[in-house]
Amino acid sequence: MYNFDQVINRKNTNSVKYDGDKMQDPQMIPMWVADMDFETLPEVKEALVKRAEHGIFGYANPTDSYLESVVQWMHTRHDFDIEKEWIVPTPGIVTALKLAVRALTKENDHIMIMKPVYYPFDASINTNQRQIVECPLILEDGEYHCDFELFEKTIVENDVKMFILCNPHNPIGKVWSKDDLKQIGNICKKHHVYVVSDEIHMDFVYQGHTHTPFYNVDESFKEFTLICTAPSKTFNLAALQTSNIIIADEKMREAFIKEKDASGVNNPNIFGLDACEAAYTFGAKWVDELIEYLSGNIDYMIQFFEERLPEIKVIKPGGLYLVWVDMRALNMNHEELEDFMLNQAHLWLDEGYIFGTGGAGFERFNVACPRSILKQALVQLEKAIKER
Repeated sequence: MYNFDQVINRKNTNSVKYDGDKMQDPQMIPMWVADMDFETLPEVKEALVKRAEHGIFGYANPTDSYLESVVQWMHTRHDFDIEKEWIVPTPGIVTALKLAVRALTKENDHIMIMKPVYYPFDASINTNQRQIVECPLILEDGEYHCDFELFEKTIVENDVKMFILCNPHNPIGKVWSKDDLKQIGNICKKHHVYVVSDEIHMDFVYQGHTHTPFYNVDESFKEFTLICTAPSKTFNLAALQTSNIIIADEKMREAFIKEKDASGVNNPNIFGLDACEAAYTFGAKWVDELIEYLSGNIDYMIQFFEERLPEIKVIKPGGLYLVWVDMRALNMNHEELEDFMLNQAHLWLDEGYIFGTGGAGFERFNVACPRSILKQALVQLEKAIKER
């Protein structure tokens, strides 16, 4: 039903991805920020046009039908049963991370993350005068895993107050298993550690993997966890600044809302509300076809490297439309690798080192683009490596 092969010109549209300084290079292909090159589904466009045609854009609050659309999406896509009262809209998940840090911890408290990980986690902690504690992930035979003995030891030795989980894990594409999540939750429960579970990429999970919302692991995990969700990645709605934070525990929810109000985060974006409701109401088939297309892109990319650049190793993702690629065989430090990608391969990627410990020597590719663009990017990379 949907044409994901269509190439849409995004230049000169005030696009962060396409209108940055690096795009002055006419050969440059941007595959960095997590922003898809696909047009969203027609029903979302229709909802936005209808709102625009009304012509009055006053303050708005989530309607009952909006909240019900979130509840139904979680139930039908993820077997995740939530109450409307648990949903707290915010203008994005990064905002929610900062609010959670401020609401549930104090200055100089220690907050743990597992690197390499989405780099705004660092800023959410540092800018709020909390201390980062790392439990680095371990890469063995092309797969990442957590050392749970180290995980618990790190919590105890640093008196950790909060753990920020990324599931699926950005940038490595790991979809955490229910057993892994149970170990994480039980350790955090034992040591009275709050969990903030960033599940923004929950809808991007490929064959052989299943996304497990953190509450679904154990009923008791609701007592110390908040879950961050949004339609923004799934339907490419980032600029509409709409996310839904799910907080089952009343005291935690009250603390979060209190901090939200104190920070001046008030009424949500009326266009974002309409877009989210339309997406969650009508978007199931669109997402099914999108996942199939993205899976094809990932398979194409893996096959390309195996056949033509076997020294480059792709960490096959279980989730995300972001692919983590091991470039260490090129024997460059991270400054050299970044310069090579930009100026020889003409690819604008997210450099691995920005994701912290264990990231140097890797590149994160955004493959949510028409396959023709992906093919061109890989050909440019092959050409640059062969010429080098």
